[in-house]
Amino acid sequence: MKNTFDDLVFSLDIGTRTIIGIVAQHTEDEKINILGYSIKEHDRRNMYDGQIHDIEGVTKIVEEIVEELEGKLNVKLKKVSIAAAGRSLKTCKVRVDKKIDETLEITKNMVDALELEAVQKAQNIVNEEQNNNKLKYYSIDYSVINYYLDDNVMTKLDGHRGEKIGVELLATFLPQMVIESLYTVISRAGLEVGTITLEPIAAINVAIKEDLRLLNLALVDIGAGTSDIAITKDGNIIAYAMTSKAGDEITEILSKKYLLDFTSSEKLKTQLNSKDKHNFNNIVGMKYELTTEEIVNDIYDIIDEISREIAEKILEFNGKAPSAVFLIGGSSQMPGLKECLAKNLGLPKERVSIRDISFIENIEGMDNNINGPDMITPIGIAIESLNKKYNNLIEIKFNGKEIRLFNVDKVKVSDILVLTGYNPRDLLPKLGEDFIYFVNGDKKTLTGGIGKPAEIYINNKIGNLNTSLQNGDVVEIKKGTKGEKMIPYLYDCIPREKIIFINEKPFNLIKYVKVNGIKIEGNPKLKEGDKIEIIEINTVEELLEYLNEDVSIERILLNGKKIKGNEKLEVNDQLLFLPTNNIHLIINGKEITIKHEKKEFLFVDIFNYIDFDLTKPKGKLVLKLNGEDAEYMAPLKDGDTIQIFWNK
Repeated sequence: MKNTFDDLVFSLDIGTRTIIGIVAQHTEDEKINILGYSIKEHDRRNMYDGQIHDIEGVTKIVEEIVEELEGKLNVKLKKVSIAAAGRSLKTCKVRVDKKIDETLEITKNMVDALELEAVQKAQNIVNEEQNNNKLKYYSIDYSVINYYLDDNVMTKLDGHRGEKIGVELLATFLPQMVIESLYTVISRAGLEVGTITLEPIAAINVAIKEDLRLLNLALVDIGAGTSDIAITKDGNIIAYAMTSKAGDEITEILSKKYLLDFTSSEKLKTQLNSKDKHNFNNIVGMKYELTTEEIVNDIYDIIDEISREIAEKILEFNGKAPSAVFLIGGSSQMPGLKECLAKNLGLPKERVSIRDISFIENIEGMDNNINGPDMITPIGIAIESLNKKYNNLIEIKFNGKEIRLFNVDKVKVSDILVLTGYNPRDLLPKLGEDFIYFVNGDKKTLTGGIGKPAEIYINNKIGNLNTSLQNGDVVEIKKGTKGEKMIPYLYDCIPREKIIFINEKPFNLIKYVKVNGIKIEGNPKLKEGDKIEIIEINTVEELLEYLNEDVSIERILLNGKKIKGNEKLEVNDQLLFLPTNNIHLIINGKEITIKHEKKEFLFVDIFNYIDFDLTKPKGKLVLKLNGEDAEYMAPLKDGDTIQIFWNK
């Protein structure tokens, strides 16, 4: 029975050294059945480090694979699933800080806008480093390393207040030319792109299942041109990286060591993991009979160098050695490589292992030619397509323009803003203009009102920066608005009263107010730059002068205490003006008038007004009041007769 393409998936892994095509289908018991495969090497250097250079050369091999598989399976292949090389990814670590209004609570929208600004900064850095124009790179993903509040590390910013917020993140980008060259090859081969993913994503979804990604693991795809690294932690892929040393370095060192041409060196390299003894002739006819161990010892330095660079990249992006490392790719099978990598990472050697397809569950139709670590990525591409996790590039209409995005995962509104260079500050509300005025010569500023944050609509429904998008969605953003300039009234800018209490009665120290030199009545609306002068009473002496009170400083209590000088007056001060009293007495036969401020004048108070020394007794002290013996605390009244003497 002839298969139809609706039942099948055709995937291509377009690599530096080989191109692998696989046709597979889901079985009734939910297994994946490999119906056919084709593996072809490039007959010349069509690709360098995973990037297509000779489009015609790559197209020719793809056409040969299509013809072979169509002949084997009696099908017409129309659509193909492909993957962009992970080695083309660029990562950039950036930090962005932004001053904020410390009176406002930090919202999620503010944090999202901060992250978006950081991703755009990373995109600009990547574009400048690669000498590409703006928008030449797709934003793939990013992971937050740290948040900052006033330069202090925070795990979360929402709900806090401060003067400055910041974020440090690791952003990942893919160049547009990688996608364009892949699409060109597929189109010229008479095919359509059905789905597209990234090679490290396809590989990691097969090699490291989601339930293992809670662990800190590294997946290293060691190919011909580069070694590509993906790192997982806490359930996520947290970083992508690459080194420029891989299998070709081993091929070249073999060529130089034994004087072999490139093809012979490549053949010798691939046999090192499958044969113990090797017989070959070099270009001048010299014969070699060497064991794998002898050859590995001869080229150990380059094996160690490759592993050391991989280890350094893992440590750079992970900060420490991961819990374990999985190796895939054709060059991962190089004898001694995994042991060197374990040594350079400081891991036990059993923590670095080669992943082949033997551990993949629910897969059928494999034979000995497609069971190695070099088949992880092509099978991963096929599985990704069968699971329909990634559906090609998607088109979104953004503010009236058509935008195409690479659909590596859930595409969010924020991804469009990064791609289009949308200014994240347009998402936030803006403060209105400040109102400037002066009070007694001091400049004052009234901050403008707060505007409204941006409104994000997806298909005419309200959304946010994290709203997921589908192909054909229409996204519109209404920019955040600017708040109004606040025009105050006079009493919004100055106190209407400055109250103290005189003998328990309230008194306003503010006499009147001038605006631009003119005395003002009422509460008028101010104009920009108005100069306000508050005429007020500031000291006790100014108060007595204003009240026209003939009261001496000695008769005034300020907050219950006698004042010593011209005290400054403050709001809610309590002043007490003491009354002046006279009492007429006859003391030892002499009439005396005494002025005092007491409510009650006592016998003992006399000694403050007469010359009588109590410190030098001359007998018994006798006190008489109107002819009777008196006590010290006896109250006195006008006309009382007093006698004070020593009785010897």
